[in-house]
Amino acid sequence: MKVAVVTEWVDPWRGGAETSTLQFMHHLQAAGIELHLFTRSRPSPAPGMFVHTVSGAAMSRVRRSVTFAHRVERLLKAERFDVVHAITPCRGVDIYQPRGGTIAETIERNLALRRRGPARSLKKYAIHFNLKQRYLRAIERKIFSDAQGPIVVAISDYVVRQLKRHYGVPDERIRKIFNGVDPPDTSTEDRARDRAAIRREFGFSDQQLVVLCVAHNFKLKGVRRWMEAMALLVKQGVTDVRSLVVGKGDSQLWHRLAARLGIARVLTFVGPSDRVRQIYHAGDILVHPTYYDPCSRVVLEAMVAGLPCIATRWDGASEVIDPGRNGYILDDPGDVTALAHYVARMRDAGHRRALSEAARKVVDAVSMARHTREVIELYEQIRRHREARRST
Repeated sequence: MKVAVVTEWVDPWRGGAETSTLQFMHHLQAAGIELHLFTRSRPSPAPGMFVHTVSGAAMSRVRRSVTFAHRVERLLKAERFDVVHAITPCRGVDIYQPRGGTIAETIERNLALRRRGPARSLKKYAIHFNLKQRYLRAIERKIFSDAQGPIVVAISDYVVRQLKRHYGVPDERIRKIFNGVDPPDTSTEDRARDRAAIRREFGFSDQQLVVLCVAHNFKLKGVRRWMEAMALLVKQGVTDVRSLVVGKGDSQLWHRLAARLGIARVLTFVGPSDRVRQIYHAGDILVHPTYYDPCSRVVLEAMVAGLPCIATRWDGASEVIDPGRNGYILDDPGDVTALAHYVARMRDAGHRRALSEAARKVVDAVSMARHTREVIELYEQIRRHREARRST
Protein backbone atom coordinates (compact mmCIF):
# COMPACT_ATOMS: atom_id res chain seq x y z
CA MET A 1 0.00 0.00 0.00
CA LYS A 2 1.28 3.45 -0.95
CA VAL A 3 0.50 6.10 1.68
CA ALA A 4 1.31 9.82 1.83
CA VAL A 5 1.64 11.42 5.28
CA VAL A 6 1.52 15.21 5.45
CA THR A 7 2.91 16.97 8.51
CA GLU A 8 4.57 20.36 8.54
CA TRP A 9 7.03 19.26 11.22
CA VAL A 10 8.22 15.89 12.47
CA ASP A 11 11.04 16.92 14.83
CA PRO A 12 10.70 15.20 18.26
CA TRP A 13 12.11 18.20 20.14
CA ARG A 14 9.05 20.23 19.12
CA GLY A 15 6.70 18.23 21.34
CA GLY A 16 4.54 15.17 21.89
CA ALA A 17 2.49 15.40 18.68
CA GLU A 18 5.64 15.35 16.54
CA THR A 19 7.13 12.50 18.57
CA SER A 20 3.93 10.49 18.19
CA THR A 21 3.85 11.08 14.43
CA LEU A 22 7.45 9.90 14.07
CA GLN A 23 6.82 6.73 16.11
CA PHE A 24 3.63 6.09 14.16
CA MET A 25 5.49 6.30 10.85
CA HIS A 26 8.13 3.83 12.08
CA HIS A 27 5.33 1.36 12.78
CA LEU A 28 3.85 1.95 9.32
CA GLN A 29 7.22 1.13 7.78
CA ALA A 30 7.51 -2.02 9.91
CA ALA A 31 4.07 -3.07 8.58
CA GLY A 32 5.36 -2.87 5.01
CA ILE A 33 3.63 0.38 4.01
CA GLU A 34 5.32 2.34 1.22
CA LEU A 35 5.47 5.66 3.04
CA HIS A 36 5.85 9.09 1.43
CA LEU A 37 6.39 11.90 3.95
CA PHE A 38 5.67 15.51 2.96
CA THR A 39 7.22 17.86 5.52
CA ARG A 40 9.34 20.95 6.13
CA SER A 41 11.58 18.92 8.45
CA ARG A 42 14.60 16.93 7.34
CA PRO A 43 14.34 13.56 9.14
CA SER A 44 17.06 10.96 8.88
CA PRO A 45 16.63 8.60 5.90
CA ALA A 46 15.00 5.27 6.66
CA PRO A 47 14.32 2.21 4.48
CA GLY A 48 10.81 2.27 3.08
CA MET A 49 10.24 5.98 3.69
CA PHE A 50 10.49 8.54 0.91
CA VAL A 51 10.94 12.05 2.30
CA HIS A 52 9.61 14.95 0.23
CA THR A 53 11.01 18.06 1.93
CA VAL A 54 8.72 20.91 0.95
CA SER A 55 10.03 24.42 1.46
CA GLY A 56 7.72 26.94 3.04
CA ALA A 57 10.04 29.82 2.16
CA ALA A 58 8.29 33.14 2.77
CA MET A 59 8.65 36.37 4.76
CA SER A 60 6.46 35.35 7.72
CA ARG A 61 5.55 32.25 9.75
CA VAL A 62 2.00 32.42 8.47
CA ARG A 63 3.03 32.64 4.85
CA ARG A 64 5.47 29.77 5.33
CA SER A 65 2.67 27.52 6.62
CA VAL A 66 0.34 28.65 3.82
CA THR A 67 3.03 28.11 1.19
CA PHE A 68 3.79 24.65 2.56
CA ALA A 69 0.12 23.60 2.44
CA HIS A 70 -0.40 24.91 -1.10
CA ARG A 71 2.75 23.28 -2.44
CA VAL A 72 1.85 19.95 -0.85
CA GLU A 73 -1.65 20.10 -2.39
CA ARG A 74 -0.09 20.51 -5.84
CA LEU A 75 2.39 17.68 -5.27
CA LEU A 76 -0.33 15.30 -4.12
CA LYS A 77 -2.30 15.90 -7.32
CA ALA A 78 0.74 14.97 -9.40
CA GLU A 79 1.09 11.47 -7.96
CA ARG A 80 -1.37 8.71 -7.07
CA PHE A 81 -1.54 7.32 -3.54
CA ASP A 82 -3.81 4.71 -2.01
CA VAL A 83 -4.35 6.98 1.00
CA VAL A 84 -3.35 10.54 1.88
CA HIS A 85 -3.16 11.05 5.63
CA ALA A 86 -2.69 14.62 6.89
CA ILE A 87 -1.59 15.57 10.40
CA THR A 88 -1.26 19.23 9.40
CA PRO A 89 -4.44 20.87 8.04
CA CYS A 90 -4.42 20.28 4.29
CA ARG A 91 -7.13 20.01 1.63
CA GLY A 92 -7.57 17.15 -0.83
CA VAL A 93 -6.73 14.37 1.66
CA ASP A 94 -8.49 11.16 2.73
CA ILE A 95 -7.77 11.41 6.46
CA TYR A 96 -7.18 14.40 8.70
CA GLN A 97 -5.80 13.56 12.14
CA PRO A 98 -5.44 16.66 14.34
CA ARG A 99 -2.93 15.22 16.83
CA GLY A 100 -2.82 18.58 18.57
CA GLY A 101 -6.61 18.76 18.80
CA THR A 102 -8.63 21.48 17.10
CA ILE A 103 -7.39 25.04 16.77
CA ALA A 104 -10.67 26.30 18.26
CA GLU A 105 -10.17 24.27 21.45
CA THR A 106 -6.50 25.26 21.66
CA ILE A 107 -7.52 28.93 21.64
CA GLU A 108 -10.29 28.38 24.20
CA ARG A 109 -8.09 26.49 26.65
CA ASN A 110 -5.26 29.02 26.37
CA LEU A 111 -7.80 31.66 27.38
CA ALA A 112 -8.75 29.51 30.38
CA LEU A 113 -5.25 30.10 31.74
CA ARG A 114 -6.13 33.75 32.30
CA ARG A 115 -8.48 34.73 35.08
CA ARG A 116 -11.20 37.16 34.11
CA GLY A 117 -10.09 40.74 33.79
CA PRO A 118 -7.42 42.66 31.86
CA ALA A 119 -5.19 39.60 31.37
CA ARG A 120 -7.93 37.66 29.61
CA SER A 121 -8.97 40.67 27.52
CA LEU A 122 -5.37 41.19 26.44
CA LYS A 123 -5.04 37.52 25.49
CA LYS A 124 -8.25 37.67 23.43
CA TYR A 125 -6.87 40.72 21.64
CA ALA A 126 -3.58 38.91 20.92
CA ILE A 127 -5.41 35.83 19.59
CA HIS A 128 -7.57 37.98 17.31
CA PHE A 129 -4.45 39.36 15.66
CA ASN A 130 -2.53 36.05 15.58
CA LEU A 131 -2.49 35.55 11.82
CA LYS A 132 -1.25 31.94 11.94
CA GLN A 133 -4.05 30.84 14.26
CA ARG A 134 -6.60 32.68 12.12
CA TYR A 135 -5.31 30.92 9.00
CA LEU A 136 -5.25 27.48 10.62
CA ARG A 137 -8.73 27.92 12.08
CA ALA A 138 -10.06 29.02 8.67
CA ILE A 139 -8.62 26.02 6.84
CA GLU A 140 -9.79 23.71 9.62
CA ARG A 141 -13.30 25.12 9.28
CA LYS A 142 -13.22 24.43 5.53
CA ILE A 143 -12.07 20.84 6.09
CA PHE A 144 -14.77 20.12 8.67
CA SER A 145 -17.64 21.90 6.91
CA ASP A 146 -17.10 20.16 3.56
CA ALA A 147 -19.63 17.32 3.34
CA GLN A 148 -17.22 15.52 1.01
CA GLY A 149 -14.26 16.21 3.26
CA PRO A 150 -11.88 13.68 4.81
CA ILE A 151 -12.48 11.20 7.57
CA VAL A 152 -11.30 12.78 10.83
CA VAL A 153 -9.29 10.57 13.17
CA ALA A 154 -9.61 11.62 16.82
CA ILE A 155 -6.97 10.39 19.30
CA SER A 156 -9.35 10.57 22.29
CA ASP A 157 -12.98 11.08 23.24
CA TYR A 158 -11.98 14.61 24.23
CA VAL A 159 -11.03 15.36 20.60
CA VAL A 160 -14.30 13.78 19.43
CA ARG A 161 -16.17 16.23 21.66
CA GLN A 162 -14.13 19.13 20.24
CA LEU A 163 -15.02 18.17 16.68
CA LYS A 164 -18.73 18.05 17.47
CA ARG A 165 -18.91 21.12 19.70
CA HIS A 166 -16.84 23.55 17.63
CA TYR A 167 -17.59 22.35 14.11
CA GLY A 168 -20.58 19.98 14.23
CA VAL A 169 -18.67 17.18 12.50
CA PRO A 170 -21.13 14.28 12.03
CA ASP A 171 -20.46 10.87 13.60
CA GLU A 172 -20.04 9.16 10.24
CA ARG A 173 -16.98 11.28 9.47
CA ILE A 174 -15.24 10.66 12.81
CA ARG A 175 -13.11 7.64 13.73
CA LYS A 176 -11.78 7.46 17.27
CA ILE A 177 -8.38 5.75 17.32
CA PHE A 178 -6.91 6.29 20.75
CA ASN A 179 -3.36 7.62 20.98
CA GLY A 180 -0.42 5.28 21.47
CA VAL A 181 3.12 5.13 22.80
CA ASP A 182 5.90 2.59 22.50
CA PRO A 183 6.18 0.63 25.75
CA PRO A 184 9.59 0.52 27.46
CA ASP A 185 11.79 -2.48 26.70
CA THR A 186 13.89 -2.19 29.85
CA SER A 187 14.40 -5.02 32.31
CA THR A 188 13.60 -4.95 36.01
CA GLU A 189 17.34 -4.74 36.68
CA ASP A 190 17.74 -1.74 34.34
CA ARG A 191 14.85 0.06 36.00
CA ALA A 192 16.30 -0.53 39.45
CA ARG A 193 19.70 0.70 38.28
CA ASP A 194 18.18 3.85 36.76
CA ARG A 195 16.20 4.51 39.92
CA ALA A 196 19.24 4.26 42.16
CA ALA A 197 21.51 6.31 39.88
CA ILE A 198 19.10 9.20 39.27
CA ARG A 199 18.00 9.44 42.90
CA ARG A 200 21.64 9.53 43.91
CA GLU A 201 22.32 12.24 41.30
CA PHE A 202 19.62 14.51 42.73
CA GLY A 203 20.22 13.64 46.37
CA PHE A 204 16.96 11.73 46.99
CA SER A 205 16.72 8.82 49.40
CA ASP A 206 14.80 5.69 48.48
CA GLN A 207 12.28 6.50 51.23
CA GLN A 208 11.34 9.89 49.81
CA LEU A 209 8.32 10.19 47.52
CA VAL A 210 9.53 11.60 44.18
CA VAL A 211 6.86 13.35 42.11
CA LEU A 212 7.59 14.00 38.44
CA CYS A 213 6.20 16.76 36.24
CA VAL A 214 7.18 16.57 32.56
CA ALA A 215 6.23 19.40 30.19
CA HIS A 216 7.55 21.82 27.59
CA ASN A 217 4.88 24.53 27.83
CA PHE A 218 5.01 25.13 31.59
CA LYS A 219 2.07 27.54 31.68
CA LEU A 220 -0.37 25.47 29.65
CA LYS A 221 0.60 22.19 31.30
CA GLY A 222 -0.05 23.51 34.81
CA VAL A 223 3.46 23.47 36.24
CA ARG A 224 2.65 26.49 38.39
CA ARG A 225 -0.34 24.65 39.85
CA TRP A 226 1.88 21.74 40.86
CA MET A 227 4.33 24.17 42.46
CA GLU A 228 1.48 25.74 44.43
CA ALA A 229 0.30 22.28 45.52
CA MET A 230 3.85 21.43 46.56
CA ALA A 231 3.98 24.62 48.64
CA LEU A 232 0.71 23.59 50.30
CA LEU A 233 2.19 20.21 51.22
CA VAL A 234 5.20 21.94 52.76
CA LYS A 235 2.91 24.20 54.80
CA GLN A 236 1.04 21.11 56.00
CA GLY A 237 4.29 19.72 57.38
CA VAL A 238 4.90 17.06 54.71
CA THR A 239 8.67 16.51 54.66
CA ASP A 240 9.16 13.36 52.60
CA VAL A 241 8.07 14.63 49.14
CA ARG A 242 10.52 15.78 46.48
CA SER A 243 9.87 16.77 42.86
CA LEU A 244 11.64 16.89 39.50
CA VAL A 245 10.25 19.19 36.80
CA VAL A 246 11.53 18.12 33.39
CA GLY A 247 11.16 20.17 30.20
CA LYS A 248 12.28 23.17 28.20
CA GLY A 249 10.08 25.72 29.98
CA ASP A 250 12.78 26.21 32.63
CA SER A 251 13.83 29.85 33.23
CA GLN A 252 14.87 32.17 36.04
CA LEU A 253 11.24 33.29 36.43
CA TRP A 254 10.30 29.77 37.54
CA HIS A 255 13.28 29.54 39.90
CA ARG A 256 12.22 32.81 41.51
CA LEU A 257 8.67 31.52 41.86
CA ALA A 258 9.96 28.37 43.58
CA ALA A 259 11.94 30.52 46.03
CA ARG A 260 8.91 32.74 46.69
CA LEU A 261 6.73 29.69 47.38
CA GLY A 262 9.33 28.24 49.72
CA ILE A 263 9.89 25.04 47.70
CA ALA A 264 13.30 25.68 46.11
CA ARG A 265 14.86 23.08 48.43
CA VAL A 266 12.40 20.30 47.53
CA LEU A 267 11.70 20.98 43.83
CA THR A 268 14.36 20.73 41.12
CA PHE A 269 14.13 22.00 37.53
CA VAL A 270 15.95 19.48 35.33
CA GLY A 271 15.51 21.32 32.03
CA PRO A 272 15.14 19.47 28.70
CA SER A 273 16.41 15.91 28.92
CA ASP A 274 16.85 12.92 26.64
CA ARG A 275 16.68 10.69 29.74
CA VAL A 276 12.95 11.03 30.42
CA ARG A 277 12.39 7.26 30.23
CA GLN A 278 15.15 6.75 32.84
CA ILE A 279 13.74 9.54 35.01
CA TYR A 280 10.35 7.78 35.02
CA HIS A 281 12.10 4.87 36.76
CA ALA A 282 13.32 7.20 39.52
CA GLY A 283 9.87 8.62 40.22
CA ASP A 284 6.88 7.38 42.20
CA ILE A 285 4.08 9.57 40.76
CA LEU A 286 3.56 11.77 37.71
CA VAL A 287 1.44 14.91 38.00
CA HIS A 288 0.09 16.57 34.85
CA PRO A 289 -2.36 19.32 35.87
CA THR A 290 -2.70 20.50 32.28
CA TYR A 291 -5.16 23.08 31.02
CA TYR A 292 -5.15 21.41 27.61
CA ASP A 293 -3.89 18.17 26.09
CA PRO A 294 -5.70 16.24 23.35
CA CYS A 295 -4.08 13.06 24.73
CA SER A 296 -0.77 13.56 26.50
CA ARG A 297 2.08 11.19 25.76
CA VAL A 298 3.70 11.80 29.14
CA VAL A 299 0.72 10.37 31.02
CA LEU A 300 0.59 7.28 28.80
CA GLU A 301 4.36 6.76 28.97
CA ALA A 302 4.40 7.18 32.74
CA MET A 303 1.56 4.72 33.24
CA VAL A 304 3.15 1.95 31.18
CA ALA A 305 6.31 2.61 33.22
CA GLY A 306 4.25 1.90 36.34
CA LEU A 307 3.70 5.43 37.61
CA PRO A 308 0.26 6.37 38.96
CA CYS A 309 -0.76 9.65 37.31
CA ILE A 310 -2.77 12.67 38.34
CA ALA A 311 -4.20 14.29 35.20
CA THR A 312 -7.13 16.59 34.43
CA ARG A 313 -10.36 16.12 32.50
CA TRP A 314 -8.89 18.53 29.94
CA ASP A 315 -6.44 15.77 28.94
CA GLY A 316 -7.68 13.00 26.63
CA ALA A 317 -5.24 10.60 28.30
CA SER A 318 -7.41 10.72 31.43
CA GLU A 319 -9.69 8.21 29.65
CA VAL A 320 -7.39 5.40 30.81
CA ILE A 321 -7.27 6.64 34.41
CA ASP A 322 -9.65 4.88 36.76
CA PRO A 323 -9.75 7.25 39.77
CA GLY A 324 -8.53 5.59 42.93
CA ARG A 325 -7.35 2.48 41.05
CA ASN A 326 -4.47 3.62 38.80
CA GLY A 327 -4.40 7.37 39.38
CA TYR A 328 -6.63 10.40 39.90
CA ILE A 329 -8.37 13.03 37.75
CA LEU A 330 -8.75 16.73 38.55
CA ASP A 331 -11.90 18.46 37.31
CA ASP A 332 -10.14 21.82 37.56
CA PRO A 333 -6.41 22.25 36.80
CA GLY A 334 -6.39 25.12 39.31
CA ASP A 335 -7.61 22.96 42.21
CA VAL A 336 -4.27 22.83 44.01
CA THR A 337 -5.92 21.60 47.20
CA ALA A 338 -7.20 18.45 45.48
CA LEU A 339 -3.85 17.96 43.74
CA ALA A 340 -1.99 18.16 47.06
CA HIS A 341 -4.55 15.82 48.64
CA TYR A 342 -4.10 13.13 45.98
CA VAL A 343 -0.30 13.29 46.27
CA ALA A 344 -0.58 13.04 50.05
CA ARG A 345 -2.79 9.94 49.69
CA MET A 346 -0.11 8.27 47.61
CA ARG A 347 2.43 8.66 50.39
CA ASP A 348 0.94 5.39 51.63
CA ALA A 349 3.27 2.78 50.10
CA GLY A 350 0.63 0.05 49.91
CA HIS A 351 -1.88 2.28 48.12
CA ARG A 352 0.80 3.55 45.77
CA ARG A 353 1.98 0.03 44.95
CA ALA A 354 -1.57 -1.07 44.08
CA LEU A 355 -2.02 1.98 41.80
CA SER A 356 1.33 1.31 40.16
CA GLU A 357 0.49 -2.30 39.34
CA ALA A 358 -2.85 -1.24 37.86
CA ALA A 359 -1.24 1.55 35.84
CA ARG A 360 1.04 -0.92 34.04
CA LYS A 361 -1.97 -2.93 32.87
CA VAL A 362 -3.00 -0.23 30.37
CA VAL A 363 0.02 -1.08 28.20
CA ASP A 364 -1.90 -2.95 25.47
CA ALA A 365 -4.68 -0.36 25.32
CA VAL A 366 -2.21 2.50 24.79
CA SER A 367 0.43 0.90 22.57
CA MET A 368 1.50 2.57 19.34
CA ALA A 369 1.43 -0.86 17.67
CA ARG A 370 -2.31 -1.10 18.43
CA HIS A 371 -2.86 2.49 17.27
CA THR A 372 -1.09 1.76 13.97
CA ARG A 373 -3.05 -1.45 13.36
CA GLU A 374 -6.33 0.42 13.72
CA VAL A 375 -5.15 3.17 11.35
CA ILE A 376 -4.07 0.59 8.76
CA GLU A 377 -7.53 -1.00 9.01
CA LEU A 378 -8.97 2.42 8.14
CA TYR A 379 -6.53 2.70 5.22
CA GLU A 380 -7.80 -0.65 3.90
CA GLN A 381 -11.42 0.50 4.18
CA ILE A 382 -10.63 3.67 2.22
CA ARG A 383 -8.77 1.75 -0.46
CA ARG A 384 -11.57 -0.83 -0.85
CA HIS A 385 -14.16 1.93 -1.05
CA ARG A 386 -12.17 3.74 -3.74
CA GLU A 387 -11.68 0.54 -5.78
CA ALA A 388 -15.40 -0.22 -5.53
CA ARG A 389 -16.27 3.25 -6.86
CA ARG A 390 -13.87 2.84 -9.78
CA SER A 391 -15.42 -0.52 -10.75
CA THR A 392 -18.97 0.91 -10.93
